[in-house]
Amino acid sequence: MREISFNSIEEIRIGNAQNLKGPTGCTVVICENGAVAGVDVRGGSPGTRETDLLNPVNLVDRIHAVVLAGGSAFGLDAAGGVMQYLEERNIGFDVTVTKVPIVCGAVLFDLNIGDYKIRPDKSMGYEACINSKLNLCENGNIGAGTGATVGKILGGKYAMKGGLGSFALQVGELKVGAVVAVNCLGDVIDSSSGNIIAGALRKDKRSFAGTESIMISRYSNKKNLFTGNTTIGVVATNGKFTKSEMNKVASMAHNGYGRAMRPAHSMFDGDTIFSMGTGKVEADLSVVGFLAAEVVEKAIVRAVKSADSILGYKSYKDIQHTK
Repeated sequence: MREISFNSIEEIRIGNAQNLKGPTGCTVVICENGAVAGVDVRGGSPGTRETDLLNPVNLVDRIHAVVLAGGSAFGLDAAGGVMQYLEERNIGFDVTVTKVPIVCGAVLFDLNIGDYKIRPDKSMGYEACINSKLNLCENGNIGAGTGATVGKILGGKYAMKGGLGSFALQVGELKVGAVVAVNCLGDVIDSSSGNIIAGALRKDKRSFAGTESIMISRYSNKKNLFTGNTTIGVVATNGKFTKSEMNKVASMAHNGYGRAMRPAHSMFDGDTIFSMGTGKVEADLSVVGFLAAEVVEKAIVRAVKSADSILGYKSYKDIQHTK
């Protein structure tokens, strides 16, 4: 087993676009030939598009793109640009008069950082598709991770910068990769050390307060903790699977959230993972499932370690330098 780049998975390409004045952005993962796909929505505050069609009982069996975007529900508009880009290239589900691209998506909440009036829109989605021609696998303050933050239990003043991260593995001919926009309520953990590497800060802005400990101490307080959360991601593989199997891959991939974010899947996060399979390699479902969890976990850690400070939100790099 060896590490590879997410953009080395055949027939999958990735593009990002962002507006630093927001700051916000979007990330698109495209498979022009169509990918068998699944989804698992675990968080209690999701913002999604075209998830119902991924139910195995429904007709469409392939999708052409997944969009991850900031902007809360407004950011779902970015999918319109992806639709336009793909239709212009005659890519989509054939309905005789045209081809309708099947574009799924999910959004995270970043309206409370910077200018809330700047959001991913149709033009930004189209720009991300244009940028996908370069197929650059970038991390940090890029795409859907541009305005992402983490550790918000004590409010934005003590939160830290999140970001976009990717990670992929290859075993023989099998490839499994993930790209994740990390914007969680909780703390981010590096399992290699078991330590918090980003999250809610104490008043000294150098040490961590411990989100789960704070929540436990306030167990009887039913205060709405919605301060702008949700981690969203895509797992891609060249493995050959059915729709129901790809839904299982998405489900197993959430174990990566549980390992790297504490807590994960709260009522104030909209945690969602899409899965895409290009069908090139025969593979065992359970193997791909646990590899999916591994790459998701590593992508989350990479997102945080690659992020840069912005608008007063400290990054992992800052904390490391002050220790």
